[in-house]
Amino acid sequence: MADTGGLPGPLAALQPLLDHYGYASLALLVALDNMLIPVPGQTLLIVAAVYAGTGRMNVLAVAVVGWLAAIAGAEIAYLLGRREGTRLINRFGRYVRLTPERYAKAEDFYRRRGSRVVVIARFIDVLRQTNGLLAGSNEMPHRRFTPWNALGAAAWVGAWTALGYSAGTNIGPLYRQALRYQFFLLAAVVLVIVGLVLRAWWRARKRAREES
Repeated sequence: MADTGGLPGPLAALQPLLDHYGYASLALLVALDNMLIPVPGQTLLIVAAVYAGTGRMNVLAVAVVGWLAAIAGAEIAYLLGRREGTRLINRFGRYVRLTPERYAKAEDFYRRRGSRVVVIARFIDVLRQTNGLLAGSNEMPHRRFTPWNALGAAAWVGAWTALGYSAGTNIGPLYRQALRYQFFLLAAVVLVIVGLVLRAWWRARKRAREES
């Protein structure tokens, strides 16, 4: 058993998974974490990187397994979005005020700016889990989604693997600080989306006034 000194509770609690199931547990949780299911895949990735730093796992294998699993999870979510996303939104969208007109605007947004969302979403909880579904349901072309999905997965896995590997069992304070930055990033993304929506609304209102 690796030394848990310095690891905060959520990290230390996942060590038994790696002790008993190794890379298989890493692949499963990372894939699910990128496929609509809010499991601690990111946390296990960090623990695996810490293990690699102590010699219990291979850092290259951790990065490759995590990368492939993250790609696969988002690809499955994307395909589900292409097959069922529009039907689900048309059926249940009215309950969250997602009208056909608003959904059409969301589709246009993903076609024009979806590649950036696919990359950045990996670093934000909730968006990481739903990113593939949203891209698929908004009909982002698969040939466009796949390379950006791979790039986003590489950036996400690379960042957390490097952090865990270099910090070792001193990861605790860095991990807590990273979670705070993640919260601020989520807030920034929300503000950007609100700003884009307000700008589109203002432009539509301006056009309506000019045409009247």
